Amino acid sequence: MDAPIPAAWQPVTPQGVAAFAHAPWRRLLLVQLIVALLVGIATAWFIQLSYYPTITSAIEQLPVKGEIRAGKLTWNSAQPTVLAAGRFLALTVDLDHAGQKRTVADVQFEFGRTNVFIHSLLGYAVVNYPRDWVFASNRNEIEPLWGAWRPPILVLTVLGVTAALMASWYLLATLYAGPIWLLGFYLNRDLDWRRSWRFCGATLLPGAILMLFAISFYTLGVMDLVQLSFVYASHLVLGWVYLLVALFFVRRVGETSAPKNPFKPSN
Repeated sequence: MDAPIPAAWQPVTPQGVAAFAHAPWRRLLLVQLIVALLVGIATAWFIQLSYYPTITSAIEQLPVKGEIRAGKLTWNSAQPTVLAAGRFLALTVDLDHAGQKRTVADVQFEFGRTNVFIHSLLGYAVVNYPRDWVFASNRNEIEPLWGAWRPPILVLTVLGVTAALMASWYLLATLYAGPIWLLGFYLNRDLDWRRSWRFCGATLLPGAILMLFAISFYTLGVMDLVQLSFVYASHLVLGWVYLLVALFFVRRVGETSAPKNPFKPSN
């Protein structure tokens, strides 16, 4: 009696990923949604634990009066100031960007007279203040706004990350499906375009799960920013590895039993 094809529920092993090729598309959508939500929740958890305390402390150090108008910051002192600094985030004011208040934070926002410098271990970026907008830079106005927006920001983070991942997986699966269908044809795998699309969508999930653990470890201080960046690059390559390896676990044309492990020697 032929053994049934494994149910497609766990996108971790090559065989588990291959099972999604012949699973209903709703199964893949559900598993993708669960993984995307978990990554979104982990990202929001990181922001709440690692960024929120620093931002709150920085707001408490703001002057009573201040604003950004016509692309220029009005500040009560010309001396460089560290508003708040932690391991992950630092917020400083240095009107002339003299570099006197560097911190060891992974990311530092340095507010100058006409722009903000964003420093990190990966490099830096310069963002000019919009000349047509007016921003408050004082405690009296920002503190109540921050109190009101703290919860919505976390919710929007979860929803935004989830939507971005689902959209990227859809586009990448569409991009990969044609070449994988062609390769599966030459390898005599039971794939049409729709099965190839589901298979490609499933191969992207192991990398997302890897990033889920990486974000959690970074939040807990087990990993630093350089290691997190290395894992991020690795998770992109991991998807390609699963595309090639898991393809050998897709059943052959005319095969109804569970696919055998091609790397296991026969007796």
